[in-house]
Amino acid sequence: MVKLRMENDKQSRRILENISTSVLVFDDQLRLSYLNPAAQILLAVSAGRTQNTPLEHLLSGSEHFFDNVRQAVATGHPFTERELILLTPDKRQITTDVSVTPLFDKTQESTVLIELSQVDRQLRIAREEALMAQHDATRDVVRGLAHEIKNPLGGLRGAAQLLARELDAPELKEYTSIIIGEADRLQNLLNRMLGPNTLPQKSDTNIHEVLERVRHLVSSEAPPGIKIVRDYDPSVPDLYADPEQMIQALLNIVRNAAQALGDKGVITLRTRAQRQFTIGHTRHKLVASIEVIDNGPGIAPEMLDKIFYPMVTGRAEGTGLGLPIAQALIHQHGGLIECSSHPGETIFTLLIPLESKA
Repeated sequence: MVKLRMENDKQSRRILENISTSVLVFDDQLRLSYLNPAAQILLAVSAGRTQNTPLEHLLSGSEHFFDNVRQAVATGHPFTERELILLTPDKRQITTDVSVTPLFDKTQESTVLIELSQVDRQLRIAREEALMAQHDATRDVVRGLAHEIKNPLGGLRGAAQLLARELDAPELKEYTSIIIGEADRLQNLLNRMLGPNTLPQKSDTNIHEVLERVRHLVSSEAPPGIKIVRDYDPSVPDLYADPEQMIQALLNIVRNAAQALGDKGVITLRTRAQRQFTIGHTRHKLVASIEVIDNGPGIAPEMLDKIFYPMVTGRAEGTGLGLPIAQALIHQHGGLIECSSHPGETIFTLLIPLESKA
């Protein structure tokens, strides 16, 4: 019987050591007594150095979670929380599904089993798929709308041209010129809403040369109080991309950042290479991550989900076309633009696969 129990304990230990769910066990004082390898990887800690560490030192950032754990110990009732945001000992923010189960042995001494399943990646993939679907749906709607507008717009312009030929008085021709000019302006606006209408002319493109071109352009336009900081990773390989389209996409985003800052602030241009990275539902061996970060007031939460729609802008003088066009250009390269924002930090991240020419 003792031998069988020992075999069962070994089997249970092997299971815990190999499952992907992070498992932590705490005593009734909420001091750590065990964590499996998955938990060590998630929290970036070692089992030996964290023995007897209080729960609050391993997982911080949510006081109501600690209150619920204490209540679970007192009442013996388990609970589960979804998409709980916690901080690891090295101050990384993680989003997890958490299950807390109080356990009691024959002596009625309690231990607390905490299971953590990180869901950041699933949430990011869902968000990216929603962005891609949003882009496709918006493009279809705009194309349909543009088709309906272009036909009568062309008729109006043609009629104004014919009328101008029949008029002798210059002051009357001035009115037809206004009609023709406004028709052309609307036509140009529709073309911009439709985004790029040519396939990218791809070649080996150094993303840092593209960023330097954008930096010089924006620096020449921006007020003296705006500083542009470079944080480049020289190991990022060349993109197989259309350099002009890359310049246009990044220029739209960096100009937006400069306009959001007003007269003073900092824009950071950061590049990194990400390995085995998923964009939407497609996994890529290598992805270029290009971040445009500003320390401005941030984007209002109610605007954040709409900024890639055409004609949506937070500025009275804005057209709301810069970001949708940038998204369309990056989409043509199999990539995606994401945005996160809070007061003091707005990050636009361009994710572009580093694919071979084949």
